[in-house]
Amino acid sequence: MLPKPSNLMFKAVLIGDGAVGKTSVRRKYLGKGFISSHIATIGVDFAQKTVKIDGHHVRIVIWDLAGQEGYGRVRGHYYQGSSALILVYDITNRKSFENASAWLAESYKHTEEIPPIAVLGNKVDLRTPENAADLVSPEEGLAFAESLSEKHSVPTIFFETSAKNGENIQESINELTRIMIARYESEQWTKK
Repeated sequence: MLPKPSNLMFKAVLIGDGAVGKTSVRRKYLGKGFISSHIATIGVDFAQKTVKIDGHHVRIVIWDLAGQEGYGRVRGHYYQGSSALILVYDITNRKSFENASAWLAESYKHTEEIPPIAVLGNKVDLRTPENAADLVSPEEGLAFAESLSEKHSVPTIFFETSAKNGENIQESINELTRIMIARYESEQWTKK
């Protein structure tokens, strides 16, 4: 008889400036439709999804934190106990990319240990040959993710995504989930 696949639960926190597409990333991951008009998240929102990855049944609870500055005090409580961070920036908005480090600094104040990070350069569907030079390049995003990994000794992945057409949404969160599973298994192994 095969052993029963483990049932795990992880908390992932979506962070980044307002209007970068965090809620749209979450909605697309959950299999919901894309909404083209921007509706700001008020404070915090969450959703969950159960997936089967590498023989594990995993429930992922995604906390979607408001990106507006005025919600900074509210956000602090939601970082606690997080298993991963999903940092989203808008490739058409360089300021949102430049603010990425500030989002991580905010999260680090409220976590005991820096969790694995997925850096998502969203809205890649808006890149064209004509405007590519003005946008945050994939190389810049990858270099940022690699520097995070080296500086903080934390698993960090990078994907360019489109919440509109779904490009790399499932793949990025599934890869992050594999990292969370590996980290959990490693921790369980060291407890034995």
